[in-house]
Amino acid sequence: MSNDAIFETQIDNLELIGRGKVRDIYAIDAEHMLIVTTDRFSAFDVVFDEPIPRKGELLTEVSNFWFARTADLITNHLSDLDLRDYVSAADYERLRARSIIVRRLETLPVEAIVRGYVIGSGWKDYQASGEICGIKLPPGLQQAEKLPEPIFTPSTKAEVGDHDINVSFEDVVARIGLDKANAIRDKSIEIYRQAADYARERGIIIADTKFEFGVDANDELVLIDEILTPDSSRYWPADEYRVGISPPSYDKQFVRDYLETLDWNKTPPAPKLPAEIVEKTMQKYQQVRDILLG
Repeated sequence: MSNDAIFETQIDNLELIGRGKVRDIYAIDAEHMLIVTTDRFSAFDVVFDEPIPRKGELLTEVSNFWFARTADLITNHLSDLDLRDYVSAADYERLRARSIIVRRLETLPVEAIVRGYVIGSGWKDYQASGEICGIKLPPGLQQAEKLPEPIFTPSTKAEVGDHDINVSFEDVVARIGLDKANAIRDKSIEIYRQAADYARERGIIIADTKFEFGVDANDELVLIDEILTPDSSRYWPADEYRVGISPPSYDKQFVRDYLETLDWNKTPPAPKLPAEIVEKTMQKYQQVRDILLG
């Protein structure tokens, strides 16, 4: 695993489909595409100039681990194509630990968020209304308190630079239909429960997480993007968890907390991340990988 950060990729023999906040996507053929997870860092939907070394490799390894563990619950987008057949030897060596070749699917326009604890934007919504995404919650909950049951709190899927917006289940039904909405909700909660149990046995709390789904040519639901990474989930060390505060985390909440101390309006240009913040963030991504995967 290299300490040399990769902010952006360029694969000369493949067509670039697009660049997300973190991922570069290339065409393989009409039915497959290559997703390369770079070391770009984003927070509050803003991409920073300073990459986090090894982040892309760690995210890919953690996500692939969870894809394998959940394969009995739902089909995912991973293909069995070999990267060596599509890029140069030099690109293969540089990118193989951060790359996946996946099936091209129709992406559903929903961020499928499951919350086991009341924190983040959910905590703000609860303070304002006693609800999250239209779900009435018990009165008197404190920040970071565990919910009686995990809840499905979807949001819109925003373009790069835009903010996701929390929506109700009824809004999801209006967008994709009742059957798919039910399937996404039920499957997301099922995956979350299994992952949370596994992590809890290893001293980690998964407070919440985000999934994305697509459908294949047969209109079957498929798990896509990344799953249960420190970028898409809130990971807390169980031995430091306390109700009433925002607990320490193994994810990018560490950087968000630092950014909240700055006089910054959360729009581009992003402030510069100090070297010690970059280093500490890299260590947190490495820690959660090591605890989960051994």
